[in-house]
Amino acid sequence: MSKNRPFVLSIAGFDPSGGAGVVADCKTFEQHKVYGLAINTANTIQTENNFYEIEWTSLEFTTRSIEKLFNTYKIKAVKIGIVPSLFYLGTIVTLIKQLSPATQIVWDTVVKSSTTFDFLEIKNYESLRLILSEIDLITPNYNEIIKLSKEETDPESIAETLSEHCAVLLKGGHNPGEPGVDYLYTKEHFFRLEPHHSEIYEKHGSGCVLSSAITANLSKEQDVLNACKNAKIYIENYLLSNHTKLGYHYV
Repeated sequence: MSKNRPFVLSIAGFDPSGGAGVVADCKTFEQHKVYGLAINTANTIQTENNFYEIEWTSLEFTTRSIEKLFNTYKIKAVKIGIVPSLFYLGTIVTLIKQLSPATQIVWDTVVKSSTTFDFLEIKNYESLRLILSEIDLITPNYNEIIKLSKEETDPESIAETLSEHCAVLLKGGHNPGEPGVDYLYTKEHFFRLEPHHSEIYEKHGSGCVLSSAITANLSKEQDVLNACKNAKIYIENYLLSNHTKLGYHYV
């Protein structure tokens, strides 16, 4: 008899190429043997190389969707992707915690697409800190984390500061000192996550895949360190899967 799979939810954009957003997230969830649910924050027209258009889903529609799903399923973990504003993000994070305080939340801090389209401009840093206090983990890269601080400009210092509010996985793809090495900051600890391969092939949506893999691992009772370590192995296999920008999913 098979064991029931935990429910996990992606709240993110729809990418018709399937490389990013809720489609990529649900592919990742399935490979991790968790049951993936999805809510679109936006419909986009894009490929792995170009971004053309976006239509945001209204906040009211998104919150109604969240309420219905949480009233139907016991959702263990949520991954959040693109959002149009901090108010939008804060509203859905607070709602999730009200409906299910034990549900873990991972925010993939996408402020700009890999095809250079700007999604989110942060103006109120006090609001950002309040929102982060309700989130369990954020997964910025070296470029994104600069946008999450008003004063500081050093990515590692920013990550350490933000870890007072939630865990921070500073992804190492743009790490100038140690390429490919991720840094995990929690309130109590700092960890270095070494790469297993020296050469990879760039992929569209790799940040979505990594954050959804972490979310799946958290839903299976892994602590944040092991969830990130195991997700790093998964994303490296994804990046090595072929030479194009659209990756293949392997367990």
